[in-house]
Amino acid sequence: MTTENHKTLKKIRLTIIGFMLILALSGISAIPVRTEINFLLGIIPREWMTVRQWLQQIAEQLSTCGEPLLYGFDWLAFAHIVLAINFIGVLKDPVRNIWIIEFAMISCLLIIPFTFIMAPVRGIPFWWQLIDCSFGVFGLIPLYLVRTWIQQLEKNNS
Repeated sequence: MTTENHKTLKKIRLTIIGFMLILALSGISAIPVRTEINFLLGIIPREWMTVRQWLQQIAEQLSTCGEPLLYGFDWLAFAHIVLAINFIGVLKDPVRNIWIIEFAMISCLLIIPFTFIMAPVRGIPFWWQLIDCSFGVFGLIPLYLVRTWIQQLEKNNS
């Protein structure tokens, strides 16, 4: 393996490991949702009335919902962990498993229409919809870079 290929492979692996960690942690963060909402209510300035009202509404709904409903947050965390595990294939053989990156890029793009279709149905404020969409947009950046590096690696090996 050439020095250039080794450097490219290292960039791919470091970026994917970081992506995997962020993906898993973002899912795991759904488990203590009640605590997190209360924490945010404690630090959001009172001047941000729209945000505070939204968070207060969420806190009230979470306090009245039963534990079985919160179990859905556990499954959300589980799904994020499982999706992160998929990227092990990219760590092992990036060229052969580029499809995992492409699948993830499609998933990031699908966040946008899904958000704008489902969020209004659920009464989610527009500004929060933009936050939800940002996960897809920001997720695309490292995935696009990795896909480009994998293509470069494949070109160098042929």
